[in-house]
Amino acid sequence: MFISSAFAQTAPAAAAGSGDMMSQLTGMLPLVLMFVVLYFVMIRPQMKRQKEHKAMIDALAKGDEVATAGGLLGTVTRIAEGTVHVQVAQGVEVQLQRSAVTQVLPKGSLK
Repeated sequence: MFISSAFAQTAPAAAAGSGDMMSQLTGMLPLVLMFVVLYFVMIRPQMKRQKEHKAMIDALAKGDEVATAGGLLGTVTRIAEGTVHVQVAQGVEVQLQRSAVTQVLPKGSLK
């Protein structure tokens, strides 16, 4: 008996329709704005960084001086499809994945 009277009291407010739709859109606006800001502040710069890293890895050539993710500095001696051979000291050559190369150093920076 009490429940049916409570539903009866809220029925005219639910039937309003147009005002309720505007309040729903207004309530979702902060959420949409958060996603837009998140895209421009975090997602887009990360995608740009990934694209630049891929271009750098594709442009690797024999003789380039590189820094790796592990902190090794060396000169590229051979390039295979998925790997790079880096000479870190005279007579010491290390085979790395291409993605481990984080930076191409200017020529002559390793001596």
